Amino acid sequence: MDSLNPDHPPLTVTPAEHAPRVWKFWGTALWSLFIFVAMFVGQVGAILLLVALRGLPIDMASIQLVGREPQALALSVIMGLPATLAAVWLAIRIKKASFVDYLALHWPSWKQLLFGAVGLIVLVLAWETISRGLGREATPGFMTDLLKSGRDTGAALLLLVAFSVAAPMSEEVLARGFLYRGWSASFLRVPGAIILSSLVWTVVHLQYDMYFLAEVFTIGLWFGYMRYRSGSLWLTIVLHALNNMTAVVLTMWLGA
Repeated sequence: MDSLNPDHPPLTVTPAEHAPRVWKFWGTALWSLFIFVAMFVGQVGAILLLVALRGLPIDMASIQLVGREPQALALSVIMGLPATLAAVWLAIRIKKASFVDYLALHWPSWKQLLFGAVGLIVLVLAWETISRGLGREATPGFMTDLLKSGRDTGAALLLLVAFSVAAPMSEEVLARGFLYRGWSASFLRVPGAIILSSLVWTVVHLQYDMYFLAEVFTIGLWFGYMRYRSGSLWLTIVLHALNNMTAVVLTMWLGA
């Protein structure tokens, strides 16, 4: 009965700390396809709902007709956010990991936020200078037309919410959140995760031409570096939101 003998207390075994459950390269890649499909379904679902509410036939012509409207496009982007969050939550839940910790949803310091903002401003101004030197528009023409049309039809606020809140959150949760988390823990490590997640984020913007895609990729690299440096996804969400908000405001109200 050594367990009752004070001279011989029972042995206690301290359980070893387990490494966080993380999807690695292929798991992250496959789940990212599922997340992207969920985002797409959420966006298209919003358009289909508007088509049905207007009593239009559910066909491609009606979807294209309604989808070109600023209000419909803004609602589509907004509805993609809950679908994205639900898909990411499911992927993380299966791993029995913390949603907050997995995505690094921790608020950054003001110093990190300032550093990230200054770097983003320098990067954007560099692309602005290159655009002026090449005689190119600093904003894609179709986006300028969409935003000005939204301003004139009373959809300005809805577009501002869509592009300055919903889009940054959806894209950052996918790219610098889920993709970076899994791929940085794989054979890619941090540099490979930053590059590959930036490439995926660039592919999401295939509506742009190669020039603007190059700009998107370089901004993605900066966001990826700041995600690594700060350990905070909120930082990249805020930077992304500030970048989009500035572009939307300048285009809709200042005609830049």
